[in-house]
Amino acid sequence: MSNIIKMPQLSPTMTAGVIANWLVDIGDEVKQGDLIVEVETDKVTVEVEANESGVISELGANVGDELAVGSTLVSLLPTGSTVDKAAESKVEVVDSPQKSEALDDLLEDLAEHIESPVEEIAVAELSHHIKISPVAKRMALQNNIDVTNVKGTGANGKIVKKDIDDHLNISWEEIATAKPVIQSTIAEIDYDSLPSFTRQPNTSMRNVVASRLTESSRDIPHFYMSVDCRIDALLDLRKQLNERTSKEDRISVNDMLIKAVAKAFQKVPEANVMWAGDSILSFNQSDISIAVAIDNGLITPVVVNADKLSISELAKTAKDLVTRAREGKLAPNEYKGGTFTISNLGMFGIDSFTSIINPPQCGILSVGSGEKRAIVVKGEITIATMLNLTLAMDHRCVDGAVAAKFIQVLKHQIEDPFTLVL
Repeated sequence: MSNIIKMPQLSPTMTAGVIANWLVDIGDEVKQGDLIVEVETDKVTVEVEANESGVISELGANVGDELAVGSTLVSLLPTGSTVDKAAESKVEVVDSPQKSEALDDLLEDLAEHIESPVEEIAVAELSHHIKISPVAKRMALQNNIDVTNVKGTGANGKIVKKDIDDHLNISWEEIATAKPVIQSTIAEIDYDSLPSFTRQPNTSMRNVVASRLTESSRDIPHFYMSVDCRIDALLDLRKQLNERTSKEDRISVNDMLIKAVAKAFQKVPEANVMWAGDSILSFNQSDISIAVAIDNGLITPVVVNADKLSISELAKTAKDLVTRAREGKLAPNEYKGGTFTISNLGMFGIDSFTSIINPPQCGILSVGSGEKRAIVVKGEITIATMLNLTLAMDHRCVDGAVAAKFIQVLKHQIEDPFTLVL
């Protein structure tokens, strides 16, 4: 009797994963905890472990194929069993003509819906005799690639996802896979009236960002509040703390803001919530996501229990997360979850801006740049360093009065920063 290991859900938005690389083969004996496959999610590439021991009798897909969450990754026989590799391998190498015909029908339907001739889209013609995985075929169609010019590196010369990536000169360690996003505005573009341009196909991560933020902007009722904070005292405290630490462990203004947000949620717990459709989730801890720009997209690593970390511990944690985020080395548990996001564009000289909430979270804080301004204090004009914060919240689960209370507590903690170290 054989057991199976299923495709796990490795990120909150993952519905399927792409087989990036098999680390085992049919007939190999594996133990629980052994790495068996590298899977591309909609965020990063993850190594998947065996959740039980046995001898691999079947692989559920080829490299480059997409496998739905819950589908069979591998089949296992009891430890000590022997396997006839030729007899047991069931993974098809060549796409069936029926699948190709169905895809052709889909392309014709797509061309009709976007009201644009197929010649304008320049869809590559994929002949039925070419060995190509479904994922690679879809990518070729999306990027107008003539697959006759692509050399396949899969089994028996089959073209797989990595071959298309290499053809596009894309480092697939830096992108995530996603379902294509079809923009309804594409049919409105009058290409003949445009000046000369170059077309850059969307990366998979860009499609993920487009899909999630479109969903957020459309479905979440955002409301915004903005305050200016005087940060002279915070900058002085940061200077004193950094004089007592090494250059590598220096604390940034953003680290102190993360701490301030985390503590503000502890003081206003009714703001630390999430909309769950038929209920509202309330959180005891402050897990703060940090928006990090990477090549061709965005990722949000999470500082867990940020309110309980000292500022120096928080700074080290945040620095490590940001560094590995840009290197594409985050584990799923390091970017999954999070109850609130901070997006800081102050380093670009942006005074203020508004952000779109990262679903399913209930809010996001937009941080501008600190700048010297003339302000009135007790009837006197003085020069102070001011910082603009703009809060976006989900009105389904947070009322205006609650958001106002939260941002006022946050402002107080920033302007009296010794509350962050007490």
